[in-house]
Amino acid sequence: MSHIKIDTIPMGVQTEIESRLAKIETEENVRILMAVESGSRAWGFPSPDSDYDVRFIYVRTRDWYLSLRPGRDVIEQPILDEIDLNGWDIRKGLGLLMKSNAVVSEWIESPIRYRQDHPVVDALGTLADQVFDGRALAHHYANLGRNNAQRWIEVEGDVPVKKYFYSLRPALAIRFLRNRPGQRPPMNLQALIDASDLTDSLVADIDELVEAKKTTNEKSNGARKPLVDTLINNELGRASEVSGKSREDDRFYARAEEIFLELVNS
Repeated sequence: MSHIKIDTIPMGVQTEIESRLAKIETEENVRILMAVESGSRAWGFPSPDSDYDVRFIYVRTRDWYLSLRPGRDVIEQPILDEIDLNGWDIRKGLGLLMKSNAVVSEWIESPIRYRQDHPVVDALGTLADQVFDGRALAHHYANLGRNNAQRWIEVEGDVPVKKYFYSLRPALAIRFLRNRPGQRPPMNLQALIDASDLTDSLVADIDELVEAKKTTNEKSNGARKPLVDTLINNELGRASEVSGKSREDDRFYARAEEIFLELVNS
């Protein structure tokens, strides 16, 4: 996997995030397998006041999974100093991965890692490719994009720049899925643009929006971009064109079980 270097995150923030992750491991008695950025910083369009959306997958001790009373399969912490930490248990993560879940796919592919991945993360990426369901991902992105666009895209007037991206990135993910059957889309906006064969005018408009978001707060308005509006509307309506079906196979479930058991028994 190709990732943006961690030095894109200020050193003080890196240190604080690592400290909090280590504290979680101690207090919760877990091993963190991966810890990544999942928000606008990894997407490639942060604002000056964007949070650090740290997401992680962890594994607990073997006996925890043998309890008659299952515990919570998430670890959540309140946002503090713009750092938002949330994690999923590996069993939850694997269960969602087997359903070609877009969130798990994006975490695996995040270009910003807050610590070195456990070797199992490569196996998760391989399994995600094997059970990939392009149509399921396309419908996820269509719903995500429409939910964000429905309040502004048909209304005249300026719109918060943030809202543009929360519809544009899903639209470009659908375009990627249409044009590259069988491949999981990257989460980073620039990678999506590079793979989307857009006109120079569209790319220029998107670049202007990115620059605007870098210098304004999350709620600041920006001028409308008719070409971008059209792109969003068109792509969000084309999810049904994405081919692909879930490649459910006992071999893949057996592999998921193998990954899980190797982790909890080690």
